Amino acid sequence: MTAQSAEAGRAPVRSARTRWPGRAGHGFVAAYTVLLIAFGVIPTGYAIYYAFTDGGGTFSGLSNFSTAVDDFRFTPALQHVALYLVWWLVSLVVFVVGLALLLHRLALSGVSRALRFLYYVPGALAGAASVMVWLFVLDPTVSPVGFLLRAFGYHTFGEVIAPGHLPILFTLIAFWTGAGGWIVVMYGALNNISQDVLEAARIDGAGAWQTAWRIQIPLLRKWIVYMVILAFAGGTQLFVEPQLLSQASVGVAGRDYSLNQLAYDFAFQNNDVNTAAAVSVELLVVGLAVAGVFVARSGFFDAD
Repeated sequence: MTAQSAEAGRAPVRSARTRWPGRAGHGFVAAYTVLLIAFGVIPTGYAIYYAFTDGGGTFSGLSNFSTAVDDFRFTPALQHVALYLVWWLVSLVVFVVGLALLLHRLALSGVSRALRFLYYVPGALAGAASVMVWLFVLDPTVSPVGFLLRAFGYHTFGEVIAPGHLPILFTLIAFWTGAGGWIVVMYGALNNISQDVLEAARIDGAGAWQTAWRIQIPLLRKWIVYMVILAFAGGTQLFVEPQLLSQASVGVAGRDYSLNQLAYDFAFQNNDVNTAAAVSVELLVVGLAVAGVFVARSGFFDAD
């Protein structure tokens, strides 16, 4: 038997290096799946069960949902969250995309790297910590920008956090905390756009504005949709900001300002867990419906 025939008769042997990537991928997916089931699927099923049953565990149909909607605090809380979402989503799309485009224009300079770091730093603070920082910023007597607040005619903390100002204030807090990470994500997406496409646009005479509006922003469409879906879901869960502000302002914001606060009040003040679960399920349904509309209308899963 020749050496060549012996070599041909051997069964191919897969090295450990060849097998490992597949097993590593399954390992990462398995860890995520366990966490998803433990902290996503099970709590969701738990809430759905309580939303459709009464205190004795008997099926109650939609009675818990009607109880929540008929509560005198539900409609104002819904309006507060809706107004906040308008400010939050519009500011997020406009400023995140705009700042990402600006960073991309400055990519060759060291300024871009420094700005990316500065944008991302506030995201390291937890929601409660960021609100505590803003409690000092919004108090003209101790704020480092107190001179600006006084220039606008606000001399006390109560004047700054008047109920009519709350949607804008919550938007500022949320943007300061969460927009930096999205700016970095959008910047990375811009780097994935082929330089040949951008060069062709320059050759055709497109300026910076035309390139951004006609090429870069359309190619960012799916990333923008993804950001809006997650931001909408997070915005409907508004809780920490009004809750802490209510405690700091002795009730100016109100402990039932948002739907999440109302659900908390049902559960822990009225001892009505079933109605609280109904509010959470309503938020879940609205979030899924809005996500479905954005995905369907944007062609999110269409191949480029």
